[in-house]
Amino acid sequence: MFIPHFSLLFMMVMIYAGAVEAQSRYTYSYIPKKVYENQLFPVTVVGADQNQTPRLTYDRSDPTQPVFSTPLQVKNGDDVFYTFYFKAGKTDVHLPLLFISTPSEETTLEKHYIPLEKLKEDENFSGVLATEFKIKNYQVSNFDGDNHIVNLSIEAYEANIEDMRLQGSSDYGIENVSRENAKVTAEFYAVLPRSQEKLQFTYFNTVKQRYIAIVLPVQVQNASVSTQSDLNPKVDAFERLKRYALIFFALFFIVMFIWKRDFLYLVLGVLSALALLTFYIPHKKICVKQGSPLYILPTQTSTIGTRIEKQLDTMILNVHEGYTKIEYKKGVIGWIKDEDICQP
Repeated sequence: MFIPHFSLLFMMVMIYAGAVEAQSRYTYSYIPKKVYENQLFPVTVVGADQNQTPRLTYDRSDPTQPVFSTPLQVKNGDDVFYTFYFKAGKTDVHLPLLFISTPSEETTLEKHYIPLEKLKEDENFSGVLATEFKIKNYQVSNFDGDNHIVNLSIEAYEANIEDMRLQGSSDYGIENVSRENAKVTAEFYAVLPRSQEKLQFTYFNTVKQRYIAIVLPVQVQNASVSTQSDLNPKVDAFERLKRYALIFFALFFIVMFIWKRDFLYLVLGVLSALALLTFYIPHKKICVKQGSPLYILPTQTSTIGTRIEKQLDTMILNVHEGYTKIEYKKGVIGWIKDEDICQP
């Protein structure tokens, strides 16, 4: 009686082991123990490499869904890791059922609960949580008589960059957001008062579990291409100085001609007068296409301030490397691409 019972027990153990192996072929290898509001976080599933491409799909009836429907795949030895990225909201996260399908089997991974933890307050917090955050480039330009505009080119990882904000800025925004799995790039702009000498904010590093400070000097570089500088040569201080100088020389050479009767002075006086007239010749007019974007700065990464509602005839205020500065409406000035100028 002992041998049959032993054989039966052995068979039951083998069947159970096989069932467990089948069920555990795919399993979660990483789920965070906690998350913060608006945090972008990874969830990783590991499975044995069977030369089969599984289909991993979260329960579509559940409101919680990954940022990308297709996971990032990384092979390590005999294992393949599948990473999804989720974004936390204002409440605890409940991962939905995960259905895994291959030509040979169907597997379901159960729901998981991730508690939401509140961050300690920081007065300079930008609202961004990331494993890494870099300012690749930045530019400060004159915006108007009271403000500068700062443009940041950002590269970050596992970051909720779309939630970025800036304390003390009258206007700010994010655009050109591009995601590739964990990596995200974007352009951020902020309008700051001229009296502000530095831009300072923090982001929360989810690896180091602390706030990291970013400090940048606010110094205008290449102000000649900014949106609001040099809007009208008649009111620009340097242009005004040149105009006064030409008036002086024109009068001086005419007086010298009357006194000395030397035609050289007359020629110089006429040339000075002609140069002076160029300040009062109206700007060349152009036609701008309907729907054309009006940029804050003449750069590829600049923010679009508005769009031209209908075809517009306006004067050229300045030109810079494929961009033309115009006044769209009274007080609304910006740059259009040369390709948006109407063709004759």
